[in-house]
Order: sequence, then structure tokens, then C-alpha cells
Amino acid sequence: MDSGIEGTLSKFDNDTKLCGVVNMLEGRDAMQNELDRLERWARANCMKFNKAKYKVLHVGWGNSKHSYRLGEEWIESSPEEKDLGVMIDEKLNMNQQCALAAQKANRVLGCIKRTVTSRSREVILPLCSTLVRPHLEYCIQLWGSPVQERDMDLLERVQRRATKLIRGLEHLSYEDRLRELGLFSLEKRWLWGDLIVAFQYLKGAYRQDGEGLFMRDCSDRTRGNGFKLKEGRFRLDVRKKFFTVRVVRHWNRLPREVVDAPSPEVFKARLDEALGNLV
Repeated sequence: MDSGIEGTLSKFDNDTKLCGVVNMLEGRDAMQNELDRLERWARANCMKFNKAKYKVLHVGWGNSKHSYRLGEEWIESSPEEKDLGVMIDEKLNMNQQCALAAQKANRVLGCIKRTVTSRSREVILPLCSTLVRPHLEYCIQLWGSPVQERDMDLLERVQRRATKLIRGLEHLSYEDRLRELGLFSLEKRWLWGDLIVAFQYLKGAYRQDGEGLFMRDCSDRTRGNGFKLKEGRFRLDVRKKFFTVRVVRHWNRLPREVVDAPSPEVFKARLDEALGNLV
């Protein structure tokens, strides 16, 4: 299927997505040629694309929203689509994805509350960690970074409810409950995950790939951990939230003993300690 395709073709199970940049009419024609090539491939292999799933998602400011067809069928434009369980709209706004994630997690939490009589931490904590939190963190690397403050609070509210179920902690503040249980807030967990991935790209298994993602700050005035990265300047907020940008400021603030960890396992342990005083 990939043969001759110049755009980005993503395949997973029975999903096929074709992506490309269309700035001018030439770009539209190139995209249509790619679709024609896919249609010819399907015919040559005696296969058919599911017409019910044809959709075009136009992304970007000032998008001309050109029309495309696959075979003889014109493809309907859609303002939002669910891709592998993540709701993405044409403005890359994650409000609806956050609402859906919180809704699913709240349903599971409500089921636990109704069906489990025990309120001990030995019972509630594993149940919530296994059944509730995965809904709040599914594919979070994709949709978690552009989350607005109100959406973050919506997701955090689920974990607040979950920790309040535990007997003996009902009257404590959310921050005190997290400390008592040895947990991080969701926002802090996401930062923890970002920093671990950054370590893998800078000093771990993916170091060779990381050379093209990050730039070392070799200034003599650099203080702190001795392995600081350059912070870029960008006009658009959406660019500032890309992983390779948002993680730099937090990485530069890490203590030297954390950054100089000899292995990912040691880095995780030292990172836990460094972030332990923050909720």
C-alpha cells in the first residue's frame, strides 16, 4: 500500500490515514493523486475501503478545505474525528477529549463506589490505579500537552473523588491525601513521564535520535545541573506545548544528581525524590 505514496500514510489494524500539507492547488492535486493511487491499489488487490468511514479532517489556520474523492465517491468533511480512541478536532482543541476521558473514568469510579463495600486503601487504591486512572491517561502523550486549565481541573477532579473514598482520609485536603498515599497529581505525573522520556532521548536508549530533537546550551554562564538545553522562542502557544519544547524548562531545573543518573532506573528513583515536595 505504501508503494509510491509521498505523503504520510498511517496504518493500524483496519484504519488507514493519509496526511499531507496542502498550501496551494498543487498540494490539493498531489493529495488527490495519492488517493487515486490508494484506490488503484485496492482494486488490484481485490479489496475495498469502507465508504462509511471516509472522512476528511482539515487542520490549520486559513485552511482552504478542498474537496477530495476516493474512487467515484466524494469524501465528506468532518469537524472532528475519533482516532484510535482520541477525539481530535480541526482546531486541535482537546476539550471534548478531556470531557470524554473524565466521563469514562467517573463511570468506573461510580461503579467501584457502588459495588465495593471496603474503603481501605489496600482495596481502593489498586482498583482506582488499575481501572480508573488508565482512562485519564490513555494516549496522554498525544492530547495531554494542549490541555487548558479548566480541562486539567476536570480530570484532576476524578482523582480527588477517588482519593476521598479511602477511609480515614475524607477530611484531609487533596494535597494531604496525595502525600499520605504517596501519589502525584495527574499534572505532575505527566511531567514525570515527560522527563523520563527526555532522559531516554538525551542519555538513554534513544540518545542517537535525541541529537536531532534537542540542543545543548553550552554557555559558560549556565548554572545548575550542567546538562542544560536551549529554550526556543515561539510566537504561537501551540508550538510551546510540543514535547521537545515544553520539557526543556523542567529539565533545566532538575538537580545535577538527577540529570547525572547512570541509568533510567536510577533516574526514576532520583526524579521521584526531586519531585516529592511538589504536588
